[in-house]
Amino acid sequence: MKAMIFAAGRGERMRPLTDACPKPLLKVRGRPLITWQVLNLVRAGITEIVINHAHLGHMIEEELGDGSKYGAKIVYSREETALETAGGIANALHLLGDEPFVAVSGDIYCPYFDFTQVKDVLHDKDMWGIPYPPDKRDVAWLYLTPNPWHNPDGDFAINMYSLSNEGSPKWNFAGIGVYRPEMFAGIAPGEHARFGPLMRKFIDLKQVGGEIYDGQWVNVGTIEQLEELNAPPAQRAAS
Repeated sequence: MKAMIFAAGRGERMRPLTDACPKPLLKVRGRPLITWQVLNLVRAGITEIVINHAHLGHMIEEELGDGSKYGAKIVYSREETALETAGGIANALHLLGDEPFVAVSGDIYCPYFDFTQVKDVLHDKDMWGIPYPPDKRDVAWLYLTPNPWHNPDGDFAINMYSLSNEGSPKWNFAGIGVYRPEMFAGIAPGEHARFGPLMRKFIDLKQVGGEIYDGQWVNVGTIEQLEELNAPPAQRAAS
């Protein structure tokens, strides 16, 4: 399985820090946010990694290089302007191949997420070994978290590992998911395309599964959050 790490965002809420440093390179506990993801992927045996970037992307390439120092093989999908999440994936499909891949935001802090669990969540056959028709099998598997302060209403409901756009309670999308490449076939390389409308379409088609992740997870969106994560243990508020 290959992985994609999203690193093309501008990080407006983190300015002025992100004026001179791409958000995924901001450090938490001595290590860039994106490096936490690389190391966790490699620990799970996922070593082929695609990283997209736009704003100050050369700094990400200088920091991570070809990935060999982490035991990874990293290639880059360069965007002149950020193409949004779905557009970024579509632009990188030629690097990701034909099999399902895992994708994760490069600016979240989830140091204990175990990526070994993502390898077999999308099934091609039922329990009797009968192949699912292409229009009946899951095309994506999303990881959800309890709702953070910046998304109190959540994104998706879940019932028996099946996601829904309606219902209550709703949970927060963690920025971690597994996807089949054909999901993005209708988006041209270089096209701007948002993730939400595309995902909601496939959820309505009953083709998206998911589960709750209740480990440590922080979407580092403010300077105050970054400072809190980097504070001495006795000074940290509960994340």
